[in-house]
Amino acid sequence: METALVLPLLLIVVFAIIDFGRMLNTQIKVTEAAREGARALTLVDDAEAGTVAGTVMGRTPSAILGPGFWTGTPAGDCRVDGTRQATYQVAYGFEFITPLTVFAGIGTGTDGFIPLTARAVLPCRA
Repeated sequence: METALVLPLLLIVVFAIIDFGRMLNTQIKVTEAAREGARALTLVDDAEAGTVAGTVMGRTPSAILGPGFWTGTPAGDCRVDGTRQATYQVAYGFEFITPLTVFAGIGTGTDGFIPLTARAVLPCRA
């Protein structure tokens, strides 16, 4: 009898530990990708979005940010006079792998993904 009362709560806690740990790891990877994008913008003279995105994908230490699941956009460019900062934003759609949304009622976005974003700003080289 007591097991039937405690087991659902225990499952929710275990699922939350798994999914929120994955979410934290993914947020760290998204932040690393944004830093790499800003670094690439400061080092490349002809900063095209495709070139920088390829550089970010090549230098990101994990395959978790696969193509089609994330977007990276240069928001500031070193070639523009006045800003002297390179800004790169990365957005990633995270999805739970456990049925935590069913058990705990945690809502996700309309498309089933939770948006994780990161923005990095680096000073331009002289």
